[in-house]
Amino acid sequence: MKNLLKKSAVTALLGMSAAVMLSSAASAAIVCNAENECWHVKNHYNYKPEFGLTVHEDGWKWGDGEKYTWREHSGRGYWRNGVWIRF
Repeated sequence: MKNLLKKSAVTALLGMSAAVMLSSAASAAIVCNAENECWHVKNHYNYKPEFGLTVHEDGWKWGDGEKYTWREHSGRGYWRNGVWIRF
């Protein structure tokens, strides 16, 4: 009985640890530039104000009548005039 409780406690701890790791890994955002190009980012970066970017929460959606283009790219950077700029 004691061994069963010990295994249950370890299993519960592993499950909670996995949930914490997944919730932190799932944090993301949507970034848009002045040309209305938007992309998803997995990490929150501190973009310089001169980049002219707007950071939205992950669930953000543009409103009726607004026109945006999705441009996905992996890695750290931002879109400007249709070109991916790494930083």
